[in-house]
Amino acid sequence: MADSSTDLGKGKRITGGDRTSLADDLRKRYDGGESIRSLAASTNRSYGFVHRLLSESGASLRSRGGANRNATKNAAAEKKA
Repeated sequence: MADSSTDLGKGKRITGGDRTSLADDLRKRYDGGESIRSLAASTNRSYGFVHRLLSESGASLRSRGGANRNATKNAAAEKKA
């Protein structure tokens, strides 16, 4: 994250070098496997803010996890066919 002397509290506007260094740190952590939700919680920022920062930094965002209800229906239909 940015300098420990920099206040990145909730609702505080982050611009310039602080924003760049935060984006770089979050991108490294995201690329290391952390989720957007865990990054948001650890930085006390919103999911949307972290998502936007990752997008701005050029991170390759992962697709959503979990089961897709349509996928199970399609798999069952393929078994019958």
